[in-house]
Amino acid sequence: MDASTQKMDVYFPESGGPWPALVYVHGGSWMHGDKSEAALFAHLMTAQGYLVVSLNYRLYPPATFPAMIQDVKCAIRSLRAHASEYNLDPDRIGAVGASAGGHLVALLGTTKPDAGWDVGDYLDQSSRVQAVIAMAGVMDLSRNFPNADIEAMKRVGFGEYNVAEASPITHVTPDDPPFLLIHGDQDELVPYEQSQLMYDKLVQTNVPAQLVIVKNARHAFIVPEANTTPTLGEINQIILDFLATYLQ
Repeated sequence: MDASTQKMDVYFPESGGPWPALVYVHGGSWMHGDKSEAALFAHLMTAQGYLVVSLNYRLYPPATFPAMIQDVKCAIRSLRAHASEYNLDPDRIGAVGASAGGHLVALLGTTKPDAGWDVGDYLDQSSRVQAVIAMAGVMDLSRNFPNADIEAMKRVGFGEYNVAEASPITHVTPDDPPFLLIHGDQDELVPYEQSQLMYDKLVQTNVPAQLVIVKNARHAFIVPEANTTPTLGEINQIILDFLATYLQ
């Protein structure tokens, strides 16, 4: 699938603008998923005055990494190029993603043009974002993933030759945007230590960062489950507070 065929859903607040924008990047092991995943999240956020954009990006197969991050970066540049059309504020763009989407938004927040992934259209625009929310994301591909299909991850494009390059933790620098990391402590696919490691690296590098470990939550902690702490409603409030601090 060619990068130029990717589409995005745009959810508008009822009034006002130019609005801060939230770009949602879906999960699915870099192989599955769709932009429609964001519908409920978008409803919550448009009610709070955020324009929400949910992206599709090339998936494996036939695409391999770094096609995914190239598409996400191109989408950010496209939004800035069309900021007046969408009535969005190009200086207030945040990125939100879960699982594989968490990995991609973390890369979006930490990598600059010298990474080589700003390719395609709108190259006169920046792909940088002003805030990142990564849920259950992969941050360091060099670590152990006990329940993951390692061979499948290699086929996606995370072979030994580029594990460091594809890991957001590698690219952290002091000028990165603020990060909110959310992870379930019972995550069976992506160990919660991934977010802990990223949080530690961000703090050591003087990047504003917040880590929320959700007790008793598995990988899909965004689905309401009994006895999770914080609750889904509390997590939503944490997200809103973070955005009010860094994107409003």
